Amino acid sequence: MVRAVKAVVPVLALLAVTAGCSSSEDGDDQRLTAQRENYCTQLGAWQKARNAAGTDTPEPSGYDEVGAVAQNAFLAMRPLQDETVGGGRTLAEATVAAMNNSDFEAEGRVVQYCDDVGFETLTR
Repeated sequence: MVRAVKAVVPVLALLAVTAGCSSSEDGDDQRLTAQRENYCTQLGAWQKARNAAGTDTPEPSGYDEVGAVAQNAFLAMRPLQDETVGGGRTLAEATVAAMNNSDFEAEGRVVQYCDDVGFETLTR
């Protein structure tokens, strides 16, 4: 009986450790998915605001709104900034180029990023 208990204790300890790791990995995956969804949502909001400001007569308040929406997208991008989007660019580099420099290729890369991570419907 003592021998059986000695064999079971390490097995139970191993199960507890692996269950803890699995739970931690699930939490990390959920957090990453939520961060990606938030980024793609903010990117879509920026695209919508930019497009709306582009069709109206330019007013300073319209551009202020686009800038505020862009700031939200930049903040949402920060935890994901080092993810690659192709062309040797990171998500941070492509986002900055798209929003600050009107780089349509960079915008295409970040939209493709959202498509690749499953949130294509959040962008325009």
